Amino acid sequence: MTGEDKLRDYLKRATVELAGARKRLAEYEARESEPIAVIGMSCRFPGAPDVDSYWKLLREGRAAEVGDVPDGRFDHVPGVRRRGAFLSEVDGWDAGFFGYAPQEALRMDPQQRLLMELAWEAMDDAGTPAPRLRGSRTGVLLGFSDAFQYGQVEAEREGTGVYADPYMGQGSLASVVAGRLAYHFDLRGPAFSLDTACSSTLVAVHLAARALRAGECDYALAGGGFLALHPFLYVYSSRNALLSPTDRCHTFDTSADGYMMGEGGGMVVLTRLSDALRDGHRVRAVIRGSAVNQDGRSNGLTAPNRSAQVDVIRRALSDAGAAPADVDFLEAHGSGTPLGDEIELGALGDVFGGRPADRPLTVGAVKTNIGHTHTAAGIAGLIKTVLVLENGEVPPNLHMTEPAEQVLANTAVRPATALAPLPDGRPAVAGVSSFGWSGTNAHLVLQSAPDLPQPVVSGEEGSNPVRRSARSAWTAGATTASS
Repeated sequence: MTGEDKLRDYLKRATVELAGARKRLAEYEARESEPIAVIGMSCRFPGAPDVDSYWKLLREGRAAEVGDVPDGRFDHVPGVRRRGAFLSEVDGWDAGFFGYAPQEALRMDPQQRLLMELAWEAMDDAGTPAPRLRGSRTGVLLGFSDAFQYGQVEAEREGTGVYADPYMGQGSLASVVAGRLAYHFDLRGPAFSLDTACSSTLVAVHLAARALRAGECDYALAGGGFLALHPFLYVYSSRNALLSPTDRCHTFDTSADGYMMGEGGGMVVLTRLSDALRDGHRVRAVIRGSAVNQDGRSNGLTAPNRSAQVDVIRRALSDAGAAPADVDFLEAHGSGTPLGDEIELGALGDVFGGRPADRPLTVGAVKTNIGHTHTAAGIAGLIKTVLVLENGEVPPNLHMTEPAEQVLANTAVRPATALAPLPDGRPAVAGVSSFGWSGTNAHLVLQSAPDLPQPVVSGEEGSNPVRRSARSAWTAGATTASS
């Protein structure tokens, strides 16, 4: 072979290799920006035991019922408020349905039991029932906090101080929660629990989307929950004047005076949009982009940081390939504390201040309906946002009588005060924020589902399936080991 032949052969091989490298790069870039489909959801919030009733509560502009801490949770603590919006019957669980013996079920934190139910329901809603996902590369990413409070309650109740029961560690520790679900349903993708306080569940969804884009899993369960089983958070919040004496969140109103304690949990099933469309899944909404950051050195460890909130929203918009003017609705963190509301409104003004005066950004705050659900706050906002996009309507915020000065001064931002339709003519875009008192902030940018024929979720066309669960004679008796 002559030198000329060798050069020609080299150039040919180099051209083929370069074309292959370009193709791989294009595939990588496409995967990195791949939209993520929300194909299933489940939730349990005060006054809303499922997704449909949650939307009804929001759309009708109703607030969850407020009452005292349910009997059997913890004893009265002098000088501490015991009011809030609570889930009922967290002390019951169909252990037999999930295959658990009474002794082990009694040692499982009720929050673990709640998440197991929500996972089952979300997979069912997605048209991917739990048995079908066994052995699959499905991730489980959960926001979960104060997990060992149940172990403390049980130890104090029995007067032992510390539990040595072999089931208590795996039933109470936060590190086990995601692993419990992955083990029970035999899911083989990444599984971990994280705690960034109030932003935990939205951070979990952000990381689930990243794991799907990176090819670490093909489906992901993401969400979390919160139940008030130990008095610590009430004592802390009461003695630091964080709880509203009116037992409501007056978000973005001059009467904002703290938050109301709420409980609940939620779960979403995610997959890559291309896979969802290929496999015929119903797409409830699409996550176009997301971002997470930290407040850094703000005015205090738990104080919010306006510039950090601006940054996380802008980076999420950039990740989504969207501009501030594209956003039709934003679900705010909106806790109802004067400091937090002022800083968040300022940040929203910085990001969206260039919008036309006749098209202000509509802002929602689900905490005005169900209270501050702590680690579940992010997933509560996300599920609400998906429902807003699905139904094309924005529910009203509650408990607003006189808008705060920052609202009146900021013409680019308008809190929702009445049920209103989303704009017509194009796919709607929405944002959702969740800011943890840990300093970790998260923001997601969503879009309404593609305008494509959506498959029948279950049953034959025209059928109305009825869901049933055969209950065993024994249920868990969740908050006491003696039930």
